[in-house]
Amino acid sequence: MKQLRLIFAGGGTGGHLFPALAIANHLKKRIEPENRAEFRFIGTRRGIEFRLKDSLGYSLTLISVRGLYRKGVLRNLLFPLLLIGATIKSMFICWRFKPDAVIGTGGYVMGPVMMGAVFMRKGCFIQEQNSYPGLTTRQLAHRVDCVFLGFGEARKHLDGRAVTIETGNPVKDIIGKIDRNEARRHFGFNDNDHVILILGGSQGATSVNQNILDHLHELPNDFKLIWQTGERDYKEIAAAAGGRVGSRALFAFTDQIEQAYAAADLAIARSGALTLAELEAAGLPAVLIPYPHATADHQRKNAETFESKGAAVVIFDHELPEVSLIKGAVEIIRDGSWRKMKEAIDRIRTSRKKPAVEAIADEILSMIGWEGSRT
Repeated sequence: MKQLRLIFAGGGTGGHLFPALAIANHLKKRIEPENRAEFRFIGTRRGIEFRLKDSLGYSLTLISVRGLYRKGVLRNLLFPLLLIGATIKSMFICWRFKPDAVIGTGGYVMGPVMMGAVFMRKGCFIQEQNSYPGLTTRQLAHRVDCVFLGFGEARKHLDGRAVTIETGNPVKDIIGKIDRNEARRHFGFNDNDHVILILGGSQGATSVNQNILDHLHELPNDFKLIWQTGERDYKEIAAAAGGRVGSRALFAFTDQIEQAYAAADLAIARSGALTLAELEAAGLPAVLIPYPHATADHQRKNAETFESKGAAVVIFDHELPEVSLIKGAVEIIRDGSWRKMKEAIDRIRTSRKKPAVEAIADEILSMIGWEGSRT
């Protein structure tokens, strides 16, 4: 029996952690039970990976590192020492664990882990979710074996020596495979209800949540909401709107988001790369509100890619005080334009030869020489 040993480095937010989990879970299914898979995640105490450590399904090793502050030079004085210390610890982890490869999926934890893996001459792979790559990806792209791109547009921002493959972004295998009516019964809805999904992300989207809350009275009786508020805003929204939304359909965060995607007709969401990948996998059109402070405005670029293909409508954060997201979503569903948007997102989905997680797994196993790697 052969053993596949991998280290995954990606976290801080769900947008970095969940792609790593999707890849790990898919590889584990591919390898076992004929062979053994032993995977280790590396993260930080302040990231979402630590809060979810009991449900990850994999060992989590913590290192001490943080990102650069955008403002306040003095606050970054300790950054080099933290980075060096975390890189040395990552090298020690690689030495002890002896992974076949190290896979980074973003967040500030990825930097020292990938640098340590490069120094230790391990197989190294990066999965870059955004149309504008993160700083660590830009710096290390030409030093790793391959960078898997969520958006082909990211390639132009990377060193010309980098090996890149556009795969799309990996999501849970089950997204897009849940029965619609079964999912609606899960939330207590009728089969003929119109359902709008609001995604606040793992951290929340306060301006989006506030707009929904302010216009909740405009929701017709035959429309239902599934509302993921994010942890930061949950208590306030639950107190103000819990009775109107329903206990099963209002939550801070869930690791069973596939049920929500299956039940919905339309989503209202930020345009993080993972969210768009999940919308694509679910075949769910959306109203997208890019987070205005994202690095290099990458959420706007992500959203405009979907809008240009007819799969989404984009509204900017500064426009929220003047619009009603609920009214706009209701109109999209009432006038039937959501159907054309769904056709567009289905075209995006079917244009890919295989799901991103499968394509990434194929390439990793092939590049490290794992026998029988192709499905």
